Amino acid sequence: MKEKKNLKKISNILIIVACIVLVPVLIMNLWIIIQSKTKPDVIPSIFGYKPFIVLSGSMETEIHKGDLIVAKNIDPSLLKVDDVIAFRDAENTVTTHRIIDMVNNDDVPYFITKGDNNSSQDQNLVEYGDVEGLYVFKIPGFGTIMNKLSEPTTIIIIILLITMIFVIGFSISNKKQQELERKEYLEYKKLKEEEAKKAEEEKASKKKTAKKKTAEENKEPKKKTAKKNPSSKPKNGKQP
Repeated sequence: MKEKKNLKKISNILIIVACIVLVPVLIMNLWIIIQSKTKPDVIPSIFGYKPFIVLSGSMETEIHKGDLIVAKNIDPSLLKVDDVIAFRDAENTVTTHRIIDMVNNDDVPYFITKGDNNSSQDQNLVEYGDVEGLYVFKIPGFGTIMNKLSEPTTIIIIILLITMIFVIGFSISNKKQQELERKEYLEYKKLKEEEAKKAEEEKASKKKTAKKKTAEENKEPKKKTAKKNPSSKPKNGKQP
């Protein structure tokens, strides 16, 4: 009994983990993949938030290689010095660096950026149109996981894993339900057997009582009744 409870507890934990972690991650990853395929020139976003995988250590020690960072859409004119932004560089690669200064060239505003771990500032100025978003938060090490999850083989494995977890959980739940139904059936059967036995005993008791009553009636002596001789009337109608 204890082993069954432990097994059910493990099953519930696995289902909860699958629902809370694996399913949302898989859905988010599939959504990003679909967006990147349909709009290759646009960074995929979820409700205005864009996830990026950090591929270098230029922003260490605040942001590490392999982290997943999230940047939100923002009006570039609201940005200020010391903000960390995600932007497209000269090679059209998204980079996340800190704004160290702001300049105007021919009345066009630009940002000067630099990685916290770099010794010098970035060579190219960042235009407003190159800004992808303002850095909001990071999930340490999750970028590496997301990178693996983007592989088709990994997606298939996760789908199979989630399916297996739900099948196991359903099987355990179904087994418990069957055991409960069997227990209820046995209790019902026992109750009916007890009722039938009681009814049989009452029937036998009534039969025994009736038989005893009949026997007592047979033992009682029968009362003798005298026969009366019919009196003959005299011919003249007078009695003697």
